[in-house]
Formats: sequence, C-alpha cells, structure tokens
Amino acid sequence: MQRKIIKPAILVLAISLCSFTFFQFEKNQILLDMLMSVLNQAHYNPLKVDDDFSEKAYNLYIKRIDYNKKFLLQSDVDALSKYKKSIDNEINSGSFEFYKLSADIISKRIKEKENWSKEILATPFNYSIDEDYETDGDKIKYATTEAELKEEWVKMLKYQTLARLDEMLTGQEKAKEKKDTVFTEKTFDSLEVDARRKTLKANIDWFKRLNKITVKDRFSAYMNTITGLYDPHTEYFAPKEKKKFDQSMSGQFEGIGARLQSKDGILKVSEVIVGSPSFKQGELKAGDEIHKVAQGANEPVDITNMDMDDAIDLIKGKKGTEVRLTVKKPDGAFKVIPIIRDVIEMDDSYAKSAVLNNKKKIGYIYLPMFYADFTRNGAHKCAADMRKELDKLKNQGVEGIIVDLRDNGGGSLQEVVEMAGLFIPRGPVVQVKDKTGKVYVMDDKNSDVVWDGPLAILVNHGSASASEILAAAIQDYKRGVIIGTQSFGKGTVQSFYNLDQYLLPQFDTIKPLGEVKITNQKFYRINGGATQLKGVMPDVVLPDPYAYIEVGEKELDYPMPWDEIMKATYDEYKTIDYAKLKKANSERVKSSQAFKLIETESKELKAKKDDTKYSLKLEKYRAEQKQLREQYKKYDDLKVDIKGFSADIPSYDKEVLKNDTIKLNRVIKWAKNIQKDNYIFEASNIINDMN
Repeated sequence: MQRKIIKPAILVLAISLCSFTFFQFEKNQILLDMLMSVLNQAHYNPLKVDDDFSEKAYNLYIKRIDYNKKFLLQSDVDALSKYKKSIDNEINSGSFEFYKLSADIISKRIKEKENWSKEILATPFNYSIDEDYETDGDKIKYATTEAELKEEWVKMLKYQTLARLDEMLTGQEKAKEKKDTVFTEKTFDSLEVDARRKTLKANIDWFKRLNKITVKDRFSAYMNTITGLYDPHTEYFAPKEKKKFDQSMSGQFEGIGARLQSKDGILKVSEVIVGSPSFKQGELKAGDEIHKVAQGANEPVDITNMDMDDAIDLIKGKKGTEVRLTVKKPDGAFKVIPIIRDVIEMDDSYAKSAVLNNKKKIGYIYLPMFYADFTRNGAHKCAADMRKELDKLKNQGVEGIIVDLRDNGGGSLQEVVEMAGLFIPRGPVVQVKDKTGKVYVMDDKNSDVVWDGPLAILVNHGSASASEILAAAIQDYKRGVIIGTQSFGKGTVQSFYNLDQYLLPQFDTIKPLGEVKITNQKFYRINGGATQLKGVMPDVVLPDPYAYIEVGEKELDYPMPWDEIMKATYDEYKTIDYAKLKKANSERVKSSQAFKLIETESKELKAKKDDTKYSLKLEKYRAEQKQLREQYKKYDDLKVDIKGFSADIPSYDKEVLKNDTIKLNRVIKWAKNIQKDNYIFEASNIINDMN
C-alpha cells in the first residue's frame, strides 16, 4: 500500500467549499463529502449511490451495531427501516437523520440494559431446565418486547456462568484424581456463586467499555459501513485508528504480536506477526477471535466490545511475563492460549531453509512474507534472501526444492516478480489492471535461473496476495507443483489517501480528518484469470481441517468479483507428469493415518460450527463439553515426529551461527518441528515422485 497524490478532479470539492464560511458546514458533512469524492475518483469499481446502495448500507449498519440482537427491539429496527432507501439521498444532501437516530437509539438501549446483569445475576439460575441458548446472531430474531429481550439476557448470562462453572467443576474433579495433591473441595453452591460473581464482573467491565464509545467512534463506524460496500479492504481510518494502523504495519507489537480487526464488537486476529511471541507459541491463528485476556493465572477480563487501545493495554507487558488469551476458533470452540511476552525477533520474518531427508535429500525454504526494505542500503529483501537460501541448498546437493508459502499474507509485488525469476527464464509473472481498464504486464527480465530442478510450492487458506501471485505463476508455467489447500483469494491492491491534503488552508481548523484506504487495482494471473475470490487451487489438494468451512476472501462482506482478462504470452514447461503425481499422492493419503485423522477433524469442525446452540441444562452442557475435550485429544497424534523423515539446517548456517548458540538452538529447534509436519512430509514425497 502507498499514499497517493491528490487528483485534480477531487480538488473540485475543496475549491467549491472555499466560497462558504466554515461554520456553515459540520465537520461530519465535510468528512463524508470528502470520502465520497475520493471513493468515486479513486476506487477500482466506484458504486452508484442509489436505492440499492442505500438498502445494502442499511442492512450492513444494522448488523454491525447490534449483531447479537441484545440491545435493539424490533420496534427500533422498524423505526430505522424507514430510512432503508433514503440513505443515498442523505449522503447526497449532507443530511444525517438516519445516523443520528440510530446513534441515539443504540446509546439509549445500552444505558437501559446496564443494570440488567446485576439484577439477573443476583440469584442462582435453575440449571435443571432443559433449554438451549443460540449463540449465532444471524439465527435469532429481534425481541418484540422488553420482557422477551430480558429473557434472552437471562439465557446469555446463564450460558456465560455455565461455562465458568463447568471449568471450575472440571478443575476440581481433576485435582481430586491426583492423590498427591492437597486441596479444599468447594460445594456446588459455593462454586456457583463464584461463577456468577465472575460473570457479573465481566459484564460490568463490558458496559464500562460500551460507555466509553464516543460520538466520533460511532460516526467512524457509520463511515466504514459506507466504505464496506465497496469491498472488504476499503476502509476509513480516523486519525487515532490510522496511527494504530501505522504502528501495526511497522511490526512494533507489544504483547502478542498480532494484527487485530474489530468486527461486530469482537477483536479478530487478521494476522499473526512472524517472529512475535504468539507466532513462536504457535496456537494463535488468523481468524481467531480474542474474547478474554488474563495476566498469568489471574481472573480473565472479557474484552468483547472493548476499545482496541484498552485491549492492547491488557495484552502488552514486560518481557518474560505470561498473558493468557481465551480465543474462539473458527469452528466455534474456545481455547485458552498462554503466551510468554517477549521482544519480537525480526530475523524470524526472513526466509530460512532446511535440508529434508526422505529417501532423498530435499531442500525446504520457509518464506513467511514478501518483505522488502527500500529505505536502507543492504536491508533485507526476500528475493535476494531466497537466492541465498537456494545457493545454500544447492551446495548441500539437494534434489528438489519445497517453498512454503502457507499463511504468507503477501507483501512487495516487485519482490514476487524477481523471485519468480529465480525459477523461470525471462517472461511475464503477473498482470495488473487499474480502474481505467489499462493492463500492465510485469515481467521477469533476468534470464538467469537459479534453480531449474523439481519444485513444489505449499499454500493454504492463509496464503494471500503476493503468495498467490507466485503460486499462480509457477502453476501457469507448469514449472512446479502447487500443493495444499485453496488459497485466500485476495487479488486486489490498496493505496492510502490522506483527506487533509484535499482541504484548502481556510479549513485547517477541522484537521485532522483521517485517511481512507482504497482498492484501486486488481491482480491477474498470466493465464488471464484473477486470483481475486477464487485464489489458487493446488495441483495436488491435501486434506484440510477447514475443508468444509467457508474461509478466505469469499467469507467477507461484499468482496470484489472474479473476472478474467486476455492471457499473456508465455511458454509452458512440459516436464511434469501431473496425473502420475496425483495418483501416487492419492494412494498415500488413503493409507495415511495422519491424513485420515485430518479428514475426521474437518468433518467434526464443520458439524461443530453449524451447531451454534448450547444446552443450558448443567448435566447436558457438561457432557457436551467433556465430549469435545475428549474429541480434541486424538489430534495430539498429529504433533509427533514422522517415521523416516528428518530435517536439519544447512551446514553454512551451522558455521555462521556457531558462536551464537541461542540463535543456533532456536533455528535447530525450528528445523526439528518440520519433522512433525505432515504437509511438508507429503510435499517431499511428491518431490521424490518428480525425480
């Protein structure tokens, strides 16, 4: 992403404002006018602001302000629905009736519900009633009366209390089983009181955060409803949010080392930063929702609907201290992930290699991102680093190369082109189309080929953008074999536009307005198809835990569509027998206990994700949770060394790092973990079949 210079057409707005006194305009009106003008001028596919636009904006906004339907009544929605087809008129006229009414209603409803938690949690629940609680907001309707809504709150708080009560009872049962452990057993009533107390505290904290939401915060949310109709990656950033975004892009993370996005009041992990404490711990993944944060063994704090700054304050801390995150996985299961805070080791974000032994010697290169630092001489660039790793592995006498792009979210486009050139002679690598329809073909102009032997590329649902470009180019040339699962499907590029630069000096008093990140280009494969939405489908598809769950770009609201352009001119390789490789792979997968287990896991995750209701009867709830815990235990078999498969770092690295034992041991440990990865193992089997 980059910043763009003002386009002359956009300046018309600023010039037209010059003839008016500032006080005739509300800042929000100027901000919205600026936003719509920039979107119209810069977005790859500007939208027509009409009744259809208005209805989509209405539906998305209502969904976002009360996704779980715990505050608004049906009568509130009915009152707002009269604006369903007039938001476009308000945008064009500079009116904010819909926004103001919605902000007033939701603020009022939050205030009204503030004491409900205290009232409901003051007495014990009846845990013998056979009733369910629906956790998916899309599957429930708005309450028609206050009494009906309050009953939903009773179920919600009972569900929250049950989760804590089950955790306490399970912990106590395990302690009783340990004969060498001395503990004081608590009665059920005592545990139940404690569980309600903790639930009450979490809800009091939740309302404190809700009450901290400012008018500016609500207006930013309204603005982002509008930008969200264009595509998932076009966003408005208020000055405070832009500052946080810049900090995240700099890689300076405190605490867990992850980029977070707020959606429907939930903090969601959009990316785990390579080299961060959470990356090294290994359990936190993109797509996880963070619901609670605990300082070591202390009581966890519920951070749902929490301001991001407040959440970061809880997550960050001194090196060596522990933070425990309660996360909700994509399948709906909750997991507590302990992370020891540490300084992010940026070296871990660079390409690194290992030598695999599986009948033959095979090179493995892990590339976590397409990095490039153009600001400093001698700084790391991923294409140059890839060349170095290839040279190391060639000196080790490897007979094939595996490049691992799993969970690689992308990066520098120029580096992708240069990296593809390490495996192919001169030729096109990717096509880029702008909003005018002009297509740019980006070519590898270097005829030097560093590796011309067997090549495999590993991808998964987290492989996005630049990763998809490289995988697609290798696939289109038939230069190598793409292995794994369908990639993310992000085939767009964004640039930042600073709204302050569109204002004339007379309006300096209303600065800062913030910035907007806008999609202004699309990527296309050299075969003419877009990577957008469809991503890259591997030549060899392997079993995947999320095979039956919608993930990737297509799961987001209003993604840009797939399309295609003219095919570029290039020559395909003729050396790989894909049918032979697929047949051999299919036979191995069928007989692999590990992949059979992954197949089972994928079906269980799908069933769990679809089953969003939870029993509120104590015995039934506890039985279901026990079954889930037992179910997850069998997946521990996927975390063991694979027989006949080993990995070690190149001799060159051992020599260079021999005086830095800490770093050497860290890299060796990384290589040893490869021996437990069934996907890398199968990729090495496929490389063996290619020779």
